[in-house]
Amino acid sequence: MSLEATVRRSTSEKIIQNVQELFANRKIMRAGSVVSMYWPIKGELDIRPLMEALHGEGILVALPVVETKAAPLVFRRWMPDTRMERGYWNILVPPAEAQILTPDAMLVPLVGWDMEGYRLGYGGGYFDRTLATLSPPPFSIGIGLQSAQLATIYPQPHDIPLNLILTEAGLQSDLGG
Repeated sequence: MSLEATVRRSTSEKIIQNVQELFANRKIMRAGSVVSMYWPIKGELDIRPLMEALHGEGILVALPVVETKAAPLVFRRWMPDTRMERGYWNILVPPAEAQILTPDAMLVPLVGWDMEGYRLGYGGGYFDRTLATLSPPPFSIGIGLQSAQLATIYPQPHDIPLNLILTEAGLQSDLGG
């Protein structure tokens, strides 16, 4: 395993620990709650072990799925034995017959972030579009690297700030919610 892979794994493990502490301390999730997570792409932090841990605690895990380009995401239920299939952009997603869920909380990957809770992703606008349509909005937590912090992302009118930003260094931005 390369040094980069070793560092990435230990960073992902630290993020998972930080999420578990946040959920425990703030009582954000409980058995029966629904959390949307993500299947990592392009070097995003790998929090898949957390999916199994939360599932084991009775929390329902969902993964975001693009069913139609430029439309809000849908959230399909994931379980450890779920047969994954390739979706848009070749991302692994639960199959079409998986149960559709509405998340109480969302863990959202960050390419970049600022202290106002705004994020940069890969430019599709899917998370902002989805957050704008969900009522009540889910508690949104950005997951990213400390080194990805920017002074500002110059938010646009359609950008929606996340409730929290978590990095390997801990809680960075807390807009509550």
